[in-house]
Parts: sequence; structure tokens; C-alpha cells
Amino acid sequence: MTGRSSSARQSAPLPALAAALPPAPLPKPAAFNHRGVWAIYKFEMSRFRRTILQSVVTPIITTSLYFVVFGSAIGSRISTVHGVPYGAFIVPGLIMLSLLTESLANASFGIYMPKFTGTIYELLSAPVSSLEIVLGYVGAAVSKSVILGALILGTASLFVPLHVLHPVWMVGFLLLTAATFSLCGFILGIWARTFEQLQFAPMLIVTPLTFLGGAFYSIDMLPPAWRTVSLFNPIVYLVSGFRWSFYGSADVAVAASLASTAGFLLLCLALIVWIFRSGYRLKN
Repeated sequence: MTGRSSSARQSAPLPALAAALPPAPLPKPAAFNHRGVWAIYKFEMSRFRRTILQSVVTPIITTSLYFVVFGSAIGSRISTVHGVPYGAFIVPGLIMLSLLTESLANASFGIYMPKFTGTIYELLSAPVSSLEIVLGYVGAAVSKSVILGALILGTASLFVPLHVLHPVWMVGFLLLTAATFSLCGFILGIWARTFEQLQFAPMLIVTPLTFLGGAFYSIDMLPPAWRTVSLFNPIVYLVSGFRWSFYGSADVAVAASLASTAGFLLLCLALIVWIFRSGYRLKN
């Protein structure tokens, strides 16, 4: 009896003691891993420097050839378009053509190679979130594309006199387009199982759509029926908005260009969120 009563007296204060203790602290959210993002970004940019001939020199030579061919063959027959000399008129289209293809290629190849070599599992098990992975790869692809766009703009200024009417909007369209198609390239790199599939979208979809999207002409020059068909081409809105930032003239409303680009950006973000949540073609 004495042992039981003393045990009861010792255990009685425990509930009151537990109530007096402060509540356990909530777990802190994981801090942003800027070192991981910087490591991915630096690795991708070092690959850009290693392939400088393919990444920079080739697009600049291609742009120069476009000026020689289109400027001489077509420019001699079409003096101005919307009051702009034809040589200067095609500059935004040339920049968009290189920007779209390089954004897709850089982002898709960057995420495809870890899948191809099997190092994607190390990346997925590393202490970096899906957001940080996307920021590293897409940020590097955007940087490469913007650098290339600036170089092509400088190359174009050697052939024709250029005047950017809205420089802030020009930079905004450049960054928005590069980010959108870098995200699209990231999705393409995850989807592709072979190098042939990796080249499918840039070669067979984006490049033809760019040529048919008013890169080298105004869609107002087309017959009404073909102009209506061209409005279903999303590249028309990108080229038109970017050209407006140079010369103040556009084939479609600037608000429509911004809305279509932003809508495609949100669609790509939604697809990337679904890919990381479902593990689509990441873990098999």
C-alpha cells in the first residue's frame, strides 16, 4: 500500500508538468539552396564556353548569310515594309529565329544529358528541390540565348542601321521569349528518349513556324485567307511584338503578343509541375 501511494503521488504532477512545457517548435521550411542552383548554372555555362564555336560563331555566320541572301535577293525588290527598309525589317525576325531554336536546344540538351548518362538519379536525390533544378537549367539556357541575341543584334548593326524605339520593351520581350522557350526545351529534354526526338521540335516544328510566322515578311502582305491562317501560328505573335519594340509597327496587337507569350509560359510551368509531381520520364 505504501509503495502504491508513493507511486501515485509521484505520477500525479506529470500532466500538469506536460501542460506547463512550451509547445514543440514547428519545423522550419527548407532554405533556398542557392549553392545548388549556382552549381547547375555554372556547369551549364561552362559547357557553353567549351562549345563556343557551335553556340556562338555558327549562329552569327548564319545570320550574316541571311542578310546577304535576303538583303540582296529580296531587298532589291522590296524597298520598305511599313516604312522600314527591308534589311532592317528582318532583324527582329532573325533574332527571334535564333532565340527560339537556341533556347529550345540549350535547355533540352542540358536536362537530357543527365538522363542519357544516368546521373539524373544523383540530381534527384541531391538536396535541391525541383524549383531549384529548373532555375539552374532554365536560367543558364536563358543567359545563353540572351547573349546570343545581343551578339546577333550587334552583327545586324554592321549590315543595316538600327534604331530601337522601345528598348525596355525590347529587353522584356527578349527575356520573356527566352524564358518561355527554355521552359519548353526543358520539357522536351525530359520527354525525349533519343537524340532524334531531341531534334524533332526545333527542326520540324519551330523553324518552319518561324519562317511562316512573319520573320521575313509582314503577314499583311498575304491574301486575306492566308493572313487568317497565319494568325493561328503562335510565332506570329512573338515576332510581331518584338518587331514593334524596334519600329513601333506590328501585325497584331501588342497586348495579344504579350498575352499569348505569357499564356504559353504558364502552360509550360504547369507541365513542369506535373512532371516533377508524377515523375514522368524522370525515374524510368
